[in-house]
Amino acid sequence: MITYVRHVRSALTPEEVAEVALVDGIATRLRSAMADRRQELALAHVHGASSSAIQTLVSEILRAELAFDEEVVLRPEDQFVTQARPDFFYDLGGGRGILAEVERGGTTTNNHDLKDLWKAHLAPNAHHLFLIVPQSNWKPDGSAREKPFPIVARRLGSFFGNPRREIDVVSLHVYGY
Repeated sequence: MITYVRHVRSALTPEEVAEVALVDGIATRLRSAMADRRQELALAHVHGASSSAIQTLVSEILRAELAFDEEVVLRPEDQFVTQARPDFFYDLGGGRGILAEVERGGTTTNNHDLKDLWKAHLAPNAHHLFLIVPQSNWKPDGSAREKPFPIVARRLGSFFGNPRREIDVVSLHVYGY
């Protein structure tokens, strides 16, 4: 099963409401495509497997089915020297877009989820984030070592729903494989 949580800023302009509807449609298509390939994802997500195995499967969906580009260097924000390079980027037009990041082992232990949100926050042409994370990471004996999906959904959700805490990312879509 592919789990999913969506967070959206509390106050949106009419243009952002329309944009979120478009992004929600893409998000639904991604979730459906991942659900169709959940067995392949489960077989690739085992203890000791390469992160690239998951990224390759998700890449096939994002690139072939949803027209995302892979590893596009985003425009640096004035005064920032970062050259953010997300795993995937979808251009919505008008200088707006969706970042998609695929995580595995370091999702919460190395704070990759927070780094991905930071990347979306700083990139002037990224306004939505699709974050694809494991529901569980495994020990050698096959038992769960940690459960990144609920942690990510909760802690990144804290940046939405209250204007005082919100950043400029319009929507966050977290997928658990």
